[in-house]
Amino acid sequence: MEGKRISMAVIRRMPRYYRYVDELYQNGTARISSGALAAKMGLTASQVRQDFNCFGGFGQQGYGYNVENLRASIREILKLDCSHKAIIIGVGNLGRALMTNFNFGQSGFALAAAFDVKKELQGIQVAGVPVLSMESLQDYVEHKRPDIAILTLPRQFASQVAADLCKWGIRGIWNFTGVDLHLDGLEVPVENVHFSESLMTLSYRI
Repeated sequence: MEGKRISMAVIRRMPRYYRYVDELYQNGTARISSGALAAKMGLTASQVRQDFNCFGGFGQQGYGYNVENLRASIREILKLDCSHKAIIIGVGNLGRALMTNFNFGQSGFALAAAFDVKKELQGIQVAGVPVLSMESLQDYVEHKRPDIAILTLPRQFASQVAADLCKWGIRGIWNFTGVDLHLDGLEVPVENVHFSESLMTLSYRI
């Protein structure tokens, strides 16, 4: 909401809400209470109501939430209908796996191009996405104006490539390189993804 600062903790819960609400919608559920939604997500009904109230609230007292309307509202909050343009840098095993198996469209993104230094990859398509040379990256970003870059290249190149991307006008970075990127002062949001942290958390929990 304009003029109101929403905490990052609430923002990070919204995709989870969407995942559960979308499942309800696909199953034909017409409405759900805050208590029932909270139970599905391992939260409290009060927490659910507080989170949604940050965006104006979506339910009615004694009725709960209309699932279709709630789904549409969360989609709007997360801008899932905007079809942001994404590029991926690094077409190794992880890059190929994302290109082949991840449903970018479901998350509001269209994967437009990939980039790699290997000559043998340049000019091919992976899952319908063209692989271009790293030498063409600057021109592509400056003229095609993709919204985000997904980094799946070797970690030693992550910081420099990220800095270049910011200079060329990228708006966000999804970083899988294993290096925490902090682009201080550049006002470009970064999501650093660490598979090992999730696995270590599981180690603790078992």
